[in-house]
Amino acid sequence: MKRATFFISGRVQGVGFRYRTNLIAQSFSVSGTVENLDDGRVKIVVEGELEEIQRFVDEVQTSVSGNIKAIDRFDSEPSGDFDGFVVKI
Repeated sequence: MKRATFFISGRVQGVGFRYRTNLIAQSFSVSGTVENLDDGRVKIVVEGELEEIQRFVDEVQTSVSGNIKAIDRFDSEPSGDFDGFVVKI
C-alpha cells in the first residue's frame, strides 16, 4: 500500500472536476479525498496499491486532459485513515 498526494493546476475548479474524480475512483481499489484549494488547484490524496493509484490518476488525467495544466505528485506511507473515496467541500 502507498499514499500519493496530487496537486492539480489548470482549469480544475467550477467544471465538475472533483465529482468526476470521485466517480472515477469508484472504479478503482483506492480510497482518499479530493478537494478544491484556495489557490485554484485541486488536491487529491489517494491510498492503494501503487499500480492502482497510477491507473486511477491516469484515468483522471485522460478524462479531463484539456483542463489540466500541471500535476505535482508526492508519495508517502499510507495512513489507513480513509474509508472509501469522498469529495471534501
